[in-house]
Order: sequence, then structure tokens, then C-alpha cells
Amino acid sequence: MDKCMDVYAAYCLDEDIRLKSSSGGMITILAEHVLDRSGAVYGVTMSDDCYSAEFIRVTDRNGLEKIRGSKYIQAKVGNTFRRVKEDLESGRMVLFTGTGCQVNGLKAYLGKAYEKLYCVDIICHGAPSPELWQRYVKFREEEYASKVTYVSFRCKDDKDWNAFNMKEIDANDKVVHISRHVDPYFSLFVSNLSLRPSCYECLAKRLKQSDLTVADFWGIDNVAPEMNDNKGISLVIVRSEKGKELFADISERLTIKRVSYEDGVRDNKAEYQPYPKPLKRDSFFKDMNRMSFEELSKKYLRESSKTKVKKIVKSVIKKLIGKIGGGTKATKYTDYWMCFVMRENHVERNTDTV
Repeated sequence: MDKCMDVYAAYCLDEDIRLKSSSGGMITILAEHVLDRSGAVYGVTMSDDCYSAEFIRVTDRNGLEKIRGSKYIQAKVGNTFRRVKEDLESGRMVLFTGTGCQVNGLKAYLGKAYEKLYCVDIICHGAPSPELWQRYVKFREEEYASKVTYVSFRCKDDKDWNAFNMKEIDANDKVVHISRHVDPYFSLFVSNLSLRPSCYECLAKRLKQSDLTVADFWGIDNVAPEMNDNKGISLVIVRSEKGKELFADISERLTIKRVSYEDGVRDNKAEYQPYPKPLKRDSFFKDMNRMSFEELSKKYLRESSKTKVKKIVKSVIKKLIGKIGGGTKATKYTDYWMCFVMRENHVERNTDTV
């Protein structure tokens, strides 16, 4: 731990915001606070073609939908740091949300402290290869003969934080949902094979320059089970006086409980340590240059279908036990769902970019 003032379990009182968020809705509440004071918010959205993720600048509440929710893909920074500096130099309040290394990069670029800059980092598993994501989307488009028009990595439409449901379908689009237990991109991500080289020796795990850190509060049932209604709980780590003041300003819109740092990160070790580099990581990237996505995933994901089915059944049983028992102690860990909206009329696209 680099520095830490206070740690909380928290979720926003606005259920609509909470259910649209990956966990407890912290980023949205923080962003609305800044926007209501004529500030600017920087966060990550998926590109229009869903082949990449990128930072954007938001100056009104209507734009928050784009940056809400987790994106398990490395985001393009572009000219974001320059725009943040321009906003700060003009006296504007700025909220920057990103990974720890992105926050540290921004601080290094700025070269000095700004009173009106608030930085929030997300506890990061690691950044997967952008090329792998592009190949994955192309794989899905070819499989369904449809253009991917929307991606949600953490669907929560059935009001279940642990087993997120599919989205509704309009007249022109269909929805495909895939459990993380069987989705090849997710499986490669959590196996740590697809991460950037720097992620295995992440300096941002040791050098924390954010004002607040937010994440899912995994293990909440062992710390504050009375808070877990299965709609999403955030872990909030306060790291500066500015962060403390900002969190206090939004606390009236939250349900919160103070916890110890040890309890907060016990099931979220990515807060303070990177994942080790897998032995097959180098061969994985060599093969990625010569194999199709399907060939690559089959080679490196050797888990049997029987084992995968067991995992899914176990997740469903845990969910049912939690509901029958009126509690959620049986649903300690999430069963992510990735949702795609596929357009029926496939649009051809050149995907030779890396």
C-alpha cells in the first residue's frame, strides 16, 4: 500500500445509475458532481465500430452514458493529457478517470499540481492486447454475419451484480450474451496471457498518485454482508485530502460503511500487486501473429467443455441458493456476462490494423 487515508464500501442511492454501472455507481456520482460545477470529465468509451476504446471529454450529463461501465481493453489516450491541461489552465474543474498508470502518466505530463484536478483510478487487472480485441470482434462478426454495434462487458440488466443479464432487443437488432466462463477473450484476459509486458511489473501498484481509487468490492459478504443486495458494491479508497473532501461532498448520495484496508482488498489483490507473467505468454504473442483468433484460443484454452459446464452450473446454483436464502453469501464472486448488440445487415470492414 502506497498511501491510504480511509476505505469504504459504498453504493449510490440512485438505483437506475447503480444498475447501469459495473459496481456501485461511484464514477457517475463523482462525474455528476464535477459537471454540476461546470467542470469537465475524462473517461473511456468504446469507439463507434467497437474495435477499440478511447478517452473522451464529457461536459454534460448526457455524455456520461458513454463512459459508464468497465472496458476490458487498453484505451487510446490521444491528445487527452493536452486537453486536460488546457481545461486546468483555464481554471476549470477536471475529473480524470483511468487506470493507475494513466493517472501517473497524466501527472508526469502536467509537471505540477493543480488544485482543481481530481484523479480517480480503477483497480486494474491489466491491459489486454488491442490487436487481440480487434481479432476477437472480427471473429464474432464473422460467426454471426453481423456488425457489432455495441459492447457491454458487464451487463447487469437483471439487477444481479453476480450474473449479469442480456440487454433487451429493439426491432432492428439482436442481442448475444456470453458467460465469461466460455468466452475466449475473457478467458485469455483472466489467464493473463494477453496483457501488456509492463503490466507484469506494474509500477502504478506501488506509486499511487490518484485522489480516490474505486473498484468492485469483491468479498463484501465477508466484511459487510448487510450491504449486499446483489446490485453492485464499490470499494472506495481515499488517498488524499482532496479525495477525502470530494468523497464527503457526494456522501449524501451514497450508502457507505467504513472498513479496514485489509478487509477492502483481501479479495482484490490487484490493488497492490501485479499478476505474474505466464510461462506461455511470449509464445502466445508469436502465435497471435500467425494464427486466427479461433486457432489461438483453441490452442491456449485447453480447458474441457465439461469443466466449463461445471463452472457455469456452480455459478447458477450459488445464485439460486443466495436468492432462496434471502441473502447473497453464496455469490462471493461475479459471473461476468459480455453483451453484444449485432446489426443484422453486416457491414464489411478492413481490419488490417493493429
